[in-house]
Amino acid sequence: MSVFDDLKGKAQDLISGNEDAIRNGIQKAGNFVDEKTGGKYADQIDAVQNGAGNLVGGLGRDDAAPDAQPAPGPASPASPEDPRP
Repeated sequence: MSVFDDLKGKAQDLISGNEDAIRNGIQKAGNFVDEKTGGKYADQIDAVQNGAGNLVGGLGRDDAAPDAQPAPGPASPASPEDPRP
């Protein structure tokens, strides 16, 4: 068993059953940073919040795949799907 597997197991134990509280904390922390920066980095903060929330959800499950990756964040500003000018 590698060190990474050991750490992942410990993280799963800590997260299991507390996913909602952890996600709530992630949202509150992101909203705090967003407020302090005047919304200047809102897109980046939202992407981190979503990624961290997905990671928490994946680690909290016992059947999570060992090589599961969090869902990709929002489209980049250069993407044609992006509605911004």
